Amino acid sequence: MKLMSKCEVNTKLIVRMVAILFTIHCSLFTSTAQTSTSSYQPGVTPEGMVYFLPKTAVRVVVQVEKTTYTPGEFCKYADRYLRLKDVSSESSVSYRMTDLRVEPVAMADTTKGFSVKFDPKSVAANIALSDDGVLLAINATPKPADVKPAFRPAPKPATMNPRQLMSEEILAAGSTAKMAELTAQDIYEIRESRNLLIRGQADNMPKDGEQLKLMLSQLEMQDRALSSLFSGQTVKDTTEKVMIIMADKEIERELLFRFSKKLGIVDKDDLAGEPYYIRVANLRTVPMPDADDKKKKQEPGLYINVPGKMKVTLYDAVEPIHVEELPAGQFGNVELLSGALFNKRYATHIWMNPISGAVDRLEAEQPK
Repeated sequence: MKLMSKCEVNTKLIVRMVAILFTIHCSLFTSTAQTSTSSYQPGVTPEGMVYFLPKTAVRVVVQVEKTTYTPGEFCKYADRYLRLKDVSSESSVSYRMTDLRVEPVAMADTTKGFSVKFDPKSVAANIALSDDGVLLAINATPKPADVKPAFRPAPKPATMNPRQLMSEEILAAGSTAKMAELTAQDIYEIRESRNLLIRGQADNMPKDGEQLKLMLSQLEMQDRALSSLFSGQTVKDTTEKVMIIMADKEIERELLFRFSKKLGIVDKDDLAGEPYYIRVANLRTVPMPDADDKKKKQEPGLYINVPGKMKVTLYDAVEPIHVEELPAGQFGNVELLSGALFNKRYATHIWMNPISGAVDRLEAEQPK
């Protein structure tokens, strides 16, 4: 026996509820005022409202961390005075991907546009649309959009100019080697002062915890600043690149972007970067309508999506690195909700899924 998924069960319950309500209407009323719906043609229905059903685009988000290394002035003496091994004397820039994710994005499907002409005897006049005309709700307040906060790089830590921490004796030294030696002595003195404060053995201990925290923070910053003259300075910065892929049809391993560890994200035709591909497959979870059904005259009522699913796969040059299944209105069908649901004897409320265009929730009061 084949078990139905939760989505299939919910869809069947909604369709069954619509059918029951429509049957009740047909048995109680010989004539019912309905909201007239037709395919959208500019200028044909000026007294109504035009709405679109959504299709799902693929939003690929890539976060890249850039690391810039600048050698210190005393890098040649790092091993001698601070016992720092393998300190490079060459500047370098490198990149690495820190995040790669796929998200669904709803866009108006202009091939699924409908015009609703309001009937004065109908209560289907309260229709909520998105900014681009996608149907969101009927006789109900749409759910707040799930807006993700804009990407913001992490704030860079405060730094000191090590030159400002050099004593007169260091600056007056006759050679770089002597400057490095005196600077190393200052570093060890700073570390000793910090250790005495931590142990509570300093001659002038702070009066409270806040003063102690401030003093330790200042000594730490001085230590880092002077040590950077030997170890060099490493700065990291993260950027985000967003790509929108319109999946109106299946995509078979299409080049998405190229990435280089030395250059970051580069142009698609720049062979300095390794290629990354995207594939979009229609999972065919919803049977497609026959060509004859598409040519039939549309009946009055409200049209909604019965969305299918698509499988999005991201590849590097060798193998898949990210796989995700997303709802896709463009790979599904369009179904009719009867206009009888919006007779004044009913209080019908419908909430649509903003991504897929399917019915998320339907409430209707049956006549007494």
